[in-house]
Parts: sequence; structure tokens; C-alpha cells
Amino acid sequence: MRAIVVSTPGGPKALEIREIPDPVPGPGTLLVKIAAAGVNFLDIYHREGRYPLSRPFTPGSEGAGIVVAVGEGVEDFSAGDRVAWAGPMGGYAELAVVPAVQALAVPDGVELDIAAAATLQGMTAHYLTHSTYKVEAGDDVLIHAAAGGMGLLLTQIAKLRGARVIGTVSTEEKERLARAAGADEVLRYDGFAEAVRESTGGDGVQVVYDGVGAATFEGSLASLRPRGLLALYGAASGAVPPVDPMVLTSRGSLFLTRPTLANYIATREELLWRASDVFGWIASGRLHINISHRYPLADAGRAHEDLEARRTTGKLLLIPG
Repeated sequence: MRAIVVSTPGGPKALEIREIPDPVPGPGTLLVKIAAAGVNFLDIYHREGRYPLSRPFTPGSEGAGIVVAVGEGVEDFSAGDRVAWAGPMGGYAELAVVPAVQALAVPDGVELDIAAAATLQGMTAHYLTHSTYKVEAGDDVLIHAAAGGMGLLLTQIAKLRGARVIGTVSTEEKERLARAAGADEVLRYDGFAEAVRESTGGDGVQVVYDGVGAATFEGSLASLRPRGLLALYGAASGAVPPVDPMVLTSRGSLFLTRPTLANYIATREELLWRASDVFGWIASGRLHINISHRYPLADAGRAHEDLEARRTTGKLLLIPG
């Protein structure tokens, strides 16, 4: 099969397409023919070596496809089933082995490319709005990069829960996308904290969802009301420097968390809850997935370049076929 392989950490050129042996499903696993694989900032962190992995490896932690074989002991899935997953590595390929306990049945009414685009980011948006901070009707919520793949999902789900959403974007085109997703107010990054304060009558927001990191961190803290929560779920602009906890005290007994999806789908029950909600919203038309770019597998490097340069909106997919 063809697969993207990283042998040495580095830039997008570290993503090399190779012919490698077809994987074989072991006990408790599925062999899946991949229809589409999601491209995420997590993949960039893996490629760069920011999150070290044993090498060589095939990146990609999100995908969807058709089961072609099952390993010993698998009872819940059969060849021909449509499945998606988030977490197991190896999505940048034509075939992948996926643990059955981490596989999700894709329901009728959800296409495989949509499932590939929605699983990791959709469940991330779910845990952020339902568990990290449980958004309630009437809450003021600040979402950075509101026109990105995560931002569009967070905006829609926060609106489903009755929040007033303030988004940040960098261009007029991105502002239009954020407003179409339901954002009540859209700001540019320059001076956003002061604008958030003004928009909330000086109070600040209950929660900030920040996937940007270094460039927005200080402003995110300054946007919170007393006892507000900053969910720093990514670092697209770079890692945040060490923080003195006394800063949280001086700004009003704030909460700061650096969550990750793995800790919020730690049980099969929790995984199915989040995926069921996300797929159900998609099937019913309440959650819309914006796939802005589809790339051939061999163009994985270009996909990373476009994502890092913020030349895209919505979700990026690799298509192996």
C-alpha cells in the first residue's frame, strides 16, 4: 500500500510517500480501507517532533473508511462496515489497523468524508463545551480562530447550548464564515481583549476556547470574568511560556486547563456518547461540516504547509484513492 512515512522530524518535506507492506489485523483490531483522513495540527506536532514518537511512523490520528477484515475476537464489526476513528495513528495511508474498541460505526446519513472531517474535532468540541466547561444558555463564550475547523464546530455547538459567541478571525472572508456558523460578534486579534470587555459590559466571558496559544494567551486571560476558565486546547502559534499561578489569582481566581481528547474518551461509554451526539447533529442537519480542501495522499506536505500558514478555513482532508 501507499503511505506517508516520517523518518526524521522536520518540516513538511519530512512527509514522504512510500510503498510499504499492507498491515495485518491482529486480535481485537480492524483492517480499514481509508476513504479519507483528517489533517490536524496534532499531525504537525508529531511531524516536528514536538510530541516525540518512535520512528519511522505514519501520521494521521483521524479517518474513516470501510472494514475489509477483522482480527480474532472482534464481535461488533464485520467486513463491509463503515467506520471512523480518532486517536489511533496511521491515517495517512491507503489502509490502517484500528483497535475495535476505538472504532465508531458511521450511521446512515453521514458520508465517510464528513465522518473523517468531524470525528476528532467534533468530539474535541463536544468535550470542551460539555465537560471542560459546561456551556449554559446565556453564557458569553470567546472562541479563537473561529473560522478554522475547530472554531466553526465550537461556534455551532456553543450556539446549540444557548451561548452568546464572540469569535476572533484574521480576515473579512473568515469573519463571514464565523458569522454564518452562528457567531454573534466577530473581532480581529488586535486589541481583542479590550473589545471583549466592551462587548460584555466590562464583565468578560465565562470561558475562552484557545487553540492559538502563545499569540493569544495573555489576551485570553484578560478576557475572562472572575472565576472564568481558559481552555488552552492547542498551540497553533507556538507553545505558551511557563505561567506563574499567582497570575490567575490577580486576575480574579481564574481557572486554566490544557485538555486533550484522550482523557475525555477514556472509556468506551464516553467515546460513544460524544460520537453519537456529533454524528446525530450532522445527520439531523444541526451541525454543518465545512471541508475546505481535499488533497491527494501524495500532497500531505502541501496540506501541512497550507494549515500552518493559515491559508485555509474549515477542515482539510487527505484522500488516498
